[in-house]
Amino acid sequence: MDSLAATSLPGLWDRLTGTQPDPALWVVAATLAAALAVVAPHPLWRISRNAITIAHEGGHGLIALLTGRQLTGIRLHSDTSGLTVSRGKPYGLGMILTAAAGYTAPSLLGLGGAALLAAGRITLLLWLATALLAVMLVMIRNAYGVLTVVLAGGAFLLVSWLAGPQVQAAFAYAVVWFLLLGGVRPPFELQLKRSRSGAGDSDADQLSRLTHVPAGLWLFLFHAVTLCSLIGGGRWLLEV
Repeated sequence: MDSLAATSLPGLWDRLTGTQPDPALWVVAATLAAALAVVAPHPLWRISRNAITIAHEGGHGLIALLTGRQLTGIRLHSDTSGLTVSRGKPYGLGMILTAAAGYTAPSLLGLGGAALLAAGRITLLLWLATALLAVMLVMIRNAYGVLTVVLAGGAFLLVSWLAGPQVQAAFAYAVVWFLLLGGVRPPFELQLKRSRSGAGDSDADQLSRLTHVPAGLWLFLFHAVTLCSLIGGGRWLLEV
């Protein structure tokens, strides 16, 4: 048993830290088309948006922890809304960063994923995503949230352990394209909702109350981050 561990653990480490070959350009293009196909049409977006909500609420939770707040729970709902609850001062930099993290998190995660893929770290990307989902699962406080996170984590786990290099590469590129493209749409949806006198308690409105900066400027920041991430991440992904 000890010798098996001694030979398998270094192998696992090499697999995690090693690089994998870039996929062919047609694979990158096909995964881009697949991501567009689940983001652009509204019926499919109503389903796929659940994955963006996972990243959105995960962003709130991660920044809350990093800024010293106490994360008490995350809820994900079937209407693709979510709620992250943390304890701490209801003002200050930590609260501002936590509130700002939601709408920017999917795109920034996509940008980080694109950087890893550009460096050939496909396996590392898959394992990091699995680990983040596993950590997030501990904080989920409702059944639907548990189901969605388990399904997402299970997909990453199955692909990273059972699929071949080509399938892993295609899956990783599709996920990153989805985050980059899917991250752009929610700020526009929020802007439309606010223009119809809704979403008075949105992240942008909360940030406005925290900072006395107009909510429209926070919306502009969300748009800037998501669009710049798409442009920068897209360039990295297409440089195969």
